[in-house]
Amino acid sequence: MEHNHVHHASGLAGDLLLALPFVLAVIIYILLGWVSNRRHKRWPIYRYLSLFFGVLSASMALMGPIAKLAHENFIAHMVGHLLLGMLAPLLFVLAAPMTLVMRTLSVGAARRLSRILKSFPVSIYCHPVAASILNIGGLWVLYTTELYSGMQSNLLLHIVVHVHVFLAGYLYTISILYIDPVPHRCSYTFRAVVLILSLAAHGIISKYIYAHPPVGVPREQAEMGGMVMYYGGDMVELVLIFLFCRQWYKAARPRTVLSITP
Repeated sequence: MEHNHVHHASGLAGDLLLALPFVLAVIIYILLGWVSNRRHKRWPIYRYLSLFFGVLSASMALMGPIAKLAHENFIAHMVGHLLLGMLAPLLFVLAAPMTLVMRTLSVGAARRLSRILKSFPVSIYCHPVAASILNIGGLWVLYTTELYSGMQSNLLLHIVVHVHVFLAGYLYTISILYIDPVPHRCSYTFRAVVLILSLAAHGIISKYIYAHPPVGVPREQAEMGGMVMYYGGDMVELVLIFLFCRQWYKAARPRTVLSITP
């Protein structure tokens, strides 16, 4: 693929613009942690690390060598997809940002936020089925239509696609892995079924890309990109599966009942 204006626009100013939301996220998260620590038990260090590495993962997909190479190399694009759409959302979820916000707010504000989280629109987008459709369905549209080639020549479309990839990955992860408070909870069995089906669909997309390169992508790059998506995605998915099964085991484990014999 030839260089295009999206590539030329990705200079220092473009990188700073793309990095701004993630830098603000880190600053706000640290400030919330500082306020929360004054009222409650200290916020765990590993939560800060999760957010930091989540921001780092997303930033690597949006700027720097990988992002610049992704404009002309499908393999690099797929590495960016794994960083932005799979690894970064998982790390953000492990940072438990909504729990931190709830700890920081006053009682009245926390109740208002809780009512918003319990609203019908939020419950729809956070439902495992809807979140899976947004996540996996978006990938099908991106790689089986001319959307991928279009985003390489349109800066606004390029940004919109990347924002969708991250948000869809985040919604999907919070719909499967309950770290933050979830007003509308689905059973472990239901989420396990959705997880298995979505993992299968992700693998099918990878194989489809291998056999049917997206518009404008050389076959050699499509084959290698499909393999990166398949095996790299498996690594992130294994972590998600492990955390999900760990939660399920803890929830199903019988509680020890202490009895005193007279």
